[in-house]
This record gives sequence, structure tokens and C-alpha cells, in this order.
Amino acid sequence: MAGNAANAQAMPSYPPYNIEKTAETDYALTMALAGFGPEDVEVLQEDNTLVIRGRVPESNREREWLHRGIATRAFERRFVLADHTEIDQAELRNGLLTIVVRQVVPEAARPRRIPIVTGPAGSVMAPAAMGAESCRRQVEAPHAA
Repeated sequence: MAGNAANAQAMPSYPPYNIEKTAETDYALTMALAGFGPEDVEVLQEDNTLVIRGRVPESNREREWLHRGIATRAFERRFVLADHTEIDQAELRNGLLTIVVRQVVPEAARPRRIPIVTGPAGSVMAPAAMGAESCRRQVEAPHAA
């Protein structure tokens, strides 16, 4: 826990963001980007990393500010994504960038329920490690008394 707190202090805090679980496999990352337009923000998925970059809007460079309380500085935030993760969409509305992240686990990697069957009394099931031929011999061979 203490290590996480130290890492949190070392990481940049701009721009602020939230991560919300919206469904079993869906998440929403919402980042506060007041003053940024879609042309000022870039969202990339590089392998298992989500990269969000923002550059200072052109309109902010040309203004003469008397007080500037809303930060619009350049930034880059990186988020490590879990395996089998896709970025579904990104939307910038009312100063909030929302990125929908979906975890898509391939069928081969999903847990699979194995049905339990019952057989006739006295039947023997060979372990899966034994080959089919070995299993056949075990079942067909008369039992020594």
C-alpha cells in the first residue's frame, strides 16, 4: 500500500481522470479536458498501452490572459491495458473526454465448464493422460481375481 502511495505522488496528476466499470467487461475512462477540442487531443492504442496526448490549443496561445485558472497545458498520459482489451470509442463532450474500453477474452482463453456424466456402476474412466489405446486395453482386459 505504501508503495502505491509513493508511485501515485511520482505520477503526473494532470489532467485528472476517473475510471468506472460500466458493465461486466466494459470500462469508461473519463478525463477532464476543459478548453481542449478534438483537434488538440490524440488517443492511441499501442499494443497493451493506451496513450492520450494533448497539445495546447492554438486559440489559447493568441490570447492575453488577466487571470488563467483553467489549465490547458500539453500532456501525455499512459495507461497499461489488460490482455485482450480493445478501445471501443472516444468522445469529447462538454470538456470531458470519455474513452470506452472493452475486455474481449477469446473463446479459447475463457473458462470452460466440463459437464459431469454418470456411467454404469463399476465402469472405469481412465485418466486423460493415458492414451486411448491404453484406456481400451484397461477396459477390455479381464480383471484378475
